[in-house]
Amino acid sequence: MTFQTFVTTFAGAFIFPFLIRLLWGKMVENWGAIGGWMAAGFIVGTSWTLNHGVGFIYQTGPVWVDMAWAAGAGLFVASLASGDSAKKGFKNLSFAIIGGIIGGFILSSL
Repeated sequence: MTFQTFVTTFAGAFIFPFLIRLLWGKMVENWGAIGGWMAAGFIVGTSWTLNHGVGFIYQTGPVWVDMAWAAGAGLFVASLASGDSAKKGFKNLSFAIIGGIIGGFILSSL
């Protein structure tokens, strides 16, 4: 992996949890349940397009990594950095890992 591909992969992995932490709660707070659906479409759609469509994420080999892993790890680190409970963050990280495993299994079954 070259330095350039490292930087774009790191940036791509950073953008998704950053947008979740920055926007999702505010959109739900302002617009209710429809804000959650809009956030899901906007944040996940934009991040997926940047990471997989534009090609920010650089992966080698046959292994495919789901964006849930980046979201789980990024939100866990953000929670710890803001002083939240590590226990609560670990629970969310565990669910993100389980979601990534299920997503990867479903995609590998296609």
